[in-house]
Amino acid sequence: MASRDGPMVAGTDGTDFVHRETVATHYQIRWPPSRKLSEVALNKGRLRKCVFAHLLLALLMVVKMVPHILDRLDIFVLEIEELEVPEPLVWEYVWLGGSLASFLGLTAIRKNRILLLQVYFMLINLFSTVPVLLASMIYFSDFYEYCTEDEPQDLPLWQGYPLAVLWYSFILMAMQVHIFTLIFAWKLIIAWKNSMVTKKAQ
Repeated sequence: MASRDGPMVAGTDGTDFVHRETVATHYQIRWPPSRKLSEVALNKGRLRKCVFAHLLLALLMVVKMVPHILDRLDIFVLEIEELEVPEPLVWEYVWLGGSLASFLGLTAIRKNRILLLQVYFMLINLFSTVPVLLASMIYFSDFYEYCTEDEPQDLPLWQGYPLAVLWYSFILMAMQVHIFTLIFAWKLIIAWKNSMVTKKAQ
């Protein structure tokens, strides 16, 4: 073998490539890859990112609940008590409990289990999306008052910031994470169901 215009290897003119060894077809990489396979892999990666984002938000919620947890355990820390963090509401506990479903979602992704993913889809709907929607209704009037009035009166504040605005910042982030989680989980469920039907047909 040689460069295009350079000298040839003795005994060949460079046109005998057909008879040379080739890579077996089952070891060859298909390019472009099959659309279905790449789409499933893409959705698995996206869903995994959504799950980790959900866990980060859950960590934020745990930090917010630390003063209440310490009160329940009769542990007094002056610096934390001085923060005067508002008492958690029921929806916060429900949402935080729902974030534990993230581990079920990660297991479903790793093991390609359609049943686990369906259970995860329902748990996220029930214990994550619904509490966040409920929270948006709870704080809506305060948030609306803050946005529409020049000098809103009697709004609950924390460290000088309106509580409703802080909660709406959290709600918007959480809602985006939950919506994308449900979209990617649903796409995976449909793709896995279709692949099962195809395998049974074969």
